[in-house]
Amino acid sequence: MGHFFFKNFEFLILCWITLGLITFLYLIYSKTRAPYGRHVKKKRGILIDNSFGWFIMEMPALIIMPILSLQNLNNSFAVFIACLWLLHYFNRTIVFPLRINTKKKKIPISIVLSAFAFNSINGLFNGYHVQLNVSQTNFFEFNIIVGVLIFFIGMLINITSDNKLISLRRQKMGYKIPQGKLFKLVSCPNYLGEIIEWFGFFIIVPSIASLSFFLWTSFNLIPRALNHHEWYNEKFKNYPKNRKAVIPYTL
Repeated sequence: MGHFFFKNFEFLILCWITLGLITFLYLIYSKTRAPYGRHVKKKRGILIDNSFGWFIMEMPALIIMPILSLQNLNNSFAVFIACLWLLHYFNRTIVFPLRINTKKKKIPISIVLSAFAFNSINGLFNGYHVQLNVSQTNFFEFNIIVGVLIFFIGMLINITSDNKLISLRRQKMGYKIPQGKLFKLVSCPNYLGEIIEWFGFFIIVPSIASLSFFLWTSFNLIPRALNHHEWYNEKFKNYPKNRKAVIPYTL
C-alpha cells in the first residue's frame, strides 16, 4: 500500500483535485447549502455540539502534516513550513472552537466526518510532500518572502473577520449585518482571508500538493460564501447592494 502511494503520489493528488472540482461544480450549479451554522435543519441526521465538532474535524490537519513534515528535523525550511501550518491549525482547532459563542448550536456529524476525512487526506499529501521533496532552502528567496507576506495578510484578514462575527454573537441579538473593514466589500472576508493564506502557502512551497490545498480551499469556501451572501440578502432587505460574496468587486 505504501509503495503504491509513493509511486502514484502525483496521480493521486490529481484525482483529489478532480474530485474537488466536481464537488465545486455540483455545489455551484445545484446551489446546495451545506447544513452547518445558520443553514442547519433540525431533521438533518445526527447533530453534535458545534464547538466540539469544529475541534474534531480540524484535528487531523493539526496532527498529521506536522508529524510527517518533522521527520527530518535537520531541515530548517521543512520545520518552518510545519510551523506556519501549525500556526493556522492551532487557531482553527484549539483557539477558535473555544472562542465561538455557539453553545446552543449543533452541527451535523456528517459534516464533521467529511471535514475530518478532507483534513486527513490534505494533511497526508502536504506532509509527505514536505518530508520527501522539500530540501534546505535559502529563506530569503523571493517566492518565500512574498509567500510569507501573503500568508500572514490572509491570516490577519481571516482572524480579524472572525473576531467581528464572534463579537456580534456575544451581543445575543440574533443575526445582524456585519459592518466595517472588508465587510464593506464582501459578505465573507473570513473565507477570503483563508483563501489568501493558502495561496501564500502555495507560493512558499510550490507543488501539486500545496496547489491542491489552495484549490480545495477555494472549491469549498466560494460556494459557502455564495450561500451566506444569498442568505444575507434574503434575511435583510437593507443588505448593502454593492457587497459581493467573497472576492471584492468580482464575486
